[in-house]
Amino acid sequence: MRAILSVSDKTGLVDFARQLQDLNIEVFSTGGTKKSLEAAGTEVHSVSEITGFPEILDGRVKTLHPAVHGGILAKRNLPQHLDELAQNKIQTIDMVVVNLYPFVQTVAKEGVSLDDALENIDIGGPTMIRAAAKNFPSVLVIVDPQDYDLVVEKLRHGDIELKERKRLAQKAFQHVAMYDTAIAQYLRGDDVFPQEMTIALRKSYDLRYGENPHQQAALYVEQAIGQKPLGMTSVTQLSGPELSFNNFLDLEAAWSTACDFTDPTIAIVKHTNPCGLCSNRDMIEAYRRALAGDPVSAFGGIVASNQPIDLALATEIDKTHYDAIIAPSYSKEALDLLKRKKSLRLLSLPVQPRSTKTNSIDLRPVGGGFLVQNEDYYTEQEFKPRVVSKREPTEAELRDLLFAWKTMKHIKSNAIALAKDNTMLGMGSGQPNRVVSVELSLQKAGDAAKGSVLASDAMIPFPDTVEVAARGGVTAIIQTGGSVRDEEVIAAADRYNIAMVFTGVRHFKH
Repeated sequence: MRAILSVSDKTGLVDFARQLQDLNIEVFSTGGTKKSLEAAGTEVHSVSEITGFPEILDGRVKTLHPAVHGGILAKRNLPQHLDELAQNKIQTIDMVVVNLYPFVQTVAKEGVSLDDALENIDIGGPTMIRAAAKNFPSVLVIVDPQDYDLVVEKLRHGDIELKERKRLAQKAFQHVAMYDTAIAQYLRGDDVFPQEMTIALRKSYDLRYGENPHQQAALYVEQAIGQKPLGMTSVTQLSGPELSFNNFLDLEAAWSTACDFTDPTIAIVKHTNPCGLCSNRDMIEAYRRALAGDPVSAFGGIVASNQPIDLALATEIDKTHYDAIIAPSYSKEALDLLKRKKSLRLLSLPVQPRSTKTNSIDLRPVGGGFLVQNEDYYTEQEFKPRVVSKREPTEAELRDLLFAWKTMKHIKSNAIALAKDNTMLGMGSGQPNRVVSVELSLQKAGDAAKGSVLASDAMIPFPDTVEVAARGGVTAIIQTGGSVRDEEVIAAADRYNIAMVFTGVRHFKH
């Protein structure tokens, strides 16, 4: 047997090469891989011995040669293929061990030039991988050092069965597909919606099950090109049972809600909707107010804090049963206290401040495909609310209107949020009728609704929404505007002396 080894990831390389030689497999190599093996005292032949041609163009051309690809691609069960090899003095190559230039790592470096990126686009490697994978019944293709021990063990006991060869080939094609996706993502730059698009995912680990026990599930991490903010896939679990599919969904909702605010904020989420939310410099007060918004729904939910959790805050949180808590960090005393509850998951994730848009996309599956959109985000400079009512909102009302508007972004449509003193008092979500969402919000808020402000995630189409809000004690409303009945809606606000603000943008969340 003859093998070509040409790898960027040199994990376990020397030991693997030596074990191949112990099995009387002749090892050939190129460039840096050859140097690494020779430096370790391992005997290795140059691929130039196969091609009869030196490496040229600074190593750009090493393996692109009929003597290499003929030896890989020849079908061993076709006499005419073997005759052609013999006529052209080409020997078969039975194993290809290749992984590719570190393109993703290169373009992630700050200030990387286009020339540096292009030099890290592998050509010979993918070509050999694809050739070997195409001919996998006869040629072993290995792209992952994790497979070295398995391959050696099976070769020691004979040959490798077709099923295992097929698995290695699938892994090889996927390796090249991930690589090509990274290059395509880098080159497309700001073109978020190209005509063709692939997304590269790597499995992080299996989950116990999906939304329900009869569903299988796993966590995959998207291959990142360039510097991207840390997401929920980067979360560190400090304590508690393993995370479930639903835990991840709720954690994502809670964390994105809390971190959407620059002020110190506590968010309590149940089934991906915030049921409690407050911004306050006193984090204990923020937590108490968030919990008071809906203490029944908070039970068994997720708490997110965009500030570190100390012992005093942990002591307050510890009084209620939650599934998980997520924060940038915890004091040692806070961790010691919270870890006593074995069923409580404790997680940490750095807060990533936002001031600009990114090329992040939101994928939603539909039968046979995906809906793709960019994220629901705009800068402070782009947000230009305007007062449309006769009465201007007071300074306190305006502050609460902006808080409620940001809150409502994280509630499922039709979304209504009531707020006062930077605290969510009640919310209505997922209702086909916007008035029902208002009624639910008022019901949750109770007497606290008097003097509150209301945010609607989209335009208010009829005056009835304003009338119901007014009867509940709402003094100011923020909404998208743009209804054909805007004049009627504004007139209703004026009748009840309600200050009304139009945003010109909406925040549907389906």
